[in-house]
Amino acid sequence: MTSLDLALLYLMAAVLGVVVCRSLKLPPMLGYLAVGVVIGPNALAFAHDSAGIRYLAEFGVVFLMFSIGLEFNLPKLRALRTAVFGIGMAQVLLTVLGAIAGNGLLVLLFGWLGTTWQLGWQGALVLGAAVAMSSTAIVVKLMAERLELESPHGKLVVGVLLFQDLAVVPLLVLIPALNSSGAEMATALALAGLKACVLLGLLLYGGQRLMRWWLTLVARRKSDELFMLNLLLVTLGLAWLTEHFGLSLALGAFIAGMLISETEYRHQVETDIRPFHDVLLGLFFITIGMRLDWRPLWDQWPLVALLLMLPVLAKFALIAALARLFKAEPGVALRTGLYLAQAGEFGFVVLTLGAEHGLVAAQWVSPVLASMVLSMLLTPLIVMNANRIVMKLSSSDWLMQSVALTSIAKKAIKKEAHVIICGYGRSGQNLARLLGGEGIPYMALDLDPDRVRQAAAAGQSVVFGDAAKVQSLMAAGLARASAVVVSYHDTPSALKILHLVQTHAPQVPVIVRTIDDSDLERLRAAGATEVVPEAIEGSLMLASHALVLVGVPMRRVIRITRDARDRRYSLLRGYFHGADDGSGDELEQERLASVTLAQASPWAGHQLGELALHAVGVQVVTVRRASGGVAPASDELALAGGDTLVLAGLPAALGAAEAKLLGG
Repeated sequence: MTSLDLALLYLMAAVLGVVVCRSLKLPPMLGYLAVGVVIGPNALAFAHDSAGIRYLAEFGVVFLMFSIGLEFNLPKLRALRTAVFGIGMAQVLLTVLGAIAGNGLLVLLFGWLGTTWQLGWQGALVLGAAVAMSSTAIVVKLMAERLELESPHGKLVVGVLLFQDLAVVPLLVLIPALNSSGAEMATALALAGLKACVLLGLLLYGGQRLMRWWLTLVARRKSDELFMLNLLLVTLGLAWLTEHFGLSLALGAFIAGMLISETEYRHQVETDIRPFHDVLLGLFFITIGMRLDWRPLWDQWPLVALLLMLPVLAKFALIAALARLFKAEPGVALRTGLYLAQAGEFGFVVLTLGAEHGLVAAQWVSPVLASMVLSMLLTPLIVMNANRIVMKLSSSDWLMQSVALTSIAKKAIKKEAHVIICGYGRSGQNLARLLGGEGIPYMALDLDPDRVRQAAAAGQSVVFGDAAKVQSLMAAGLARASAVVVSYHDTPSALKILHLVQTHAPQVPVIVRTIDDSDLERLRAAGATEVVPEAIEGSLMLASHALVLVGVPMRRVIRITRDARDRRYSLLRGYFHGADDGSGDELEQERLASVTLAQASPWAGHQLGELALHAVGVQVVTVRRASGGVAPASDELALAGGDTLVLAGLPAALGAAEAKLLGG
């Protein structure tokens, strides 16, 4: 098989695997592992795990460590210090020590199953280190989709994951030295530690200043191609440097990420490096899948089941106990343990390195890999049912959730016709100020406890709650609300909120904020009354300032931007006329008017289409029902006494329509 044949095979397998996983709403990593098993030597044997492919796949880990380095900055570390150096460090150390101490117990246990367990303390250390890792890629993605990254358990999970990722660096130095005698191991570790200290000292002492200067010099050339080439040069160059110092490629990439993390180019670098990170990491997972033999799943299923259940249950119990020890609430501790119980991508790296150095016998590699993959496959199922599991294990968590919902309901119980603001970031806070200035009541829901505490202390109507959960929305008075505003740009979450509103209070209008209009039709189809894209509003403000600066009269600029909004937003077509409005040409612009039908109106009981208001040049925008809800205009809508019709048209046409409605 030629190199081109092999490349096409990998690409086709990767595409098919990712498509299937996306269709099943599973992480792409599992697709890469699955196709690696299928095309590998233990199944269809389309491809073999060559040294060249393994070396190329190692660059996937290089770019993953580079991304971890980008996240490793002092402010984040300081904010998560308890989770990182408390729970995270204790979890990794205790897991490794537990694996070494429990090695003798496993000999007895596997003997009872009819299997001989032969593993030295070095192999037990490698196995414990592999088991200690959890999947950053899977867990962070699932928490982001569930809006849990800023929740109490989300912060603990991220902190522990960060320490696990950092722990890989010394493990990559330690594991190759474990196969030596005691004196040789001590010498090798001391030499590796000295090299690492010297190299890290030199790079970190003046490296950040040099890196900022160099990236600024490259950025001034204003060439995306040059910036990308320079980024690859820095990453791979430092990886090459650490490898030639007798350390690992991944350590150099991690240092490169750390050097860039404190510069102003961090976010641009993170965006640019993502394609290389994803593609090469996918190749790495394919090569891991190729090493996985499916036959132990059939021939040694009790062994695989034991290797699956023991680490998952032990990690869950250990992490939950450590989180509780560090003053986490029972429900938070249990969720943290559940989210981190599975194996991780760095576990594959550690296990593969241990097997290459003869520390883990080949007969154990496939069963352990199979159990790790199965634990990762179970992760989405565990996370989706975490709340149900925690409620059964901890009665106090149920009580705390009830107290939180009671707190929301207590603040919302006296509110009528209020606006529910989902998310209390900058946009949500600006909206709250405008509503407060007009005397309109509001209730804001947010998942950042620090923000909620500070805002509530300042007397603002904000509570801790997940707007994507029906309990929080109902406690906030959804049925009595006049509108719901999703103030953050997260389409999956907005779709959940729209589904809940349509199910429980379809009469309440929902306004959704987005970055652009790419999801406009999906959101409208889901029930959004209006979608406000930031890109369009930003472009209108840019155009307004540009027109003023080139000499266009202000009145004309206002008219141009108003017309643009009229074309874009159906609810803003026209305006309600007041005493402070201007005169002249603007009086001939389309405007809005509201007409309330009398209780004994002859139009009560008739359908909206029977009014035939279009004949006089008037369009019905919305109908505010006498019961308080807002209904979209449709010809089949039955009118009732007390309904308020919002009309759009020219002044003369509006006068004729009003006379018709009020006079019958």
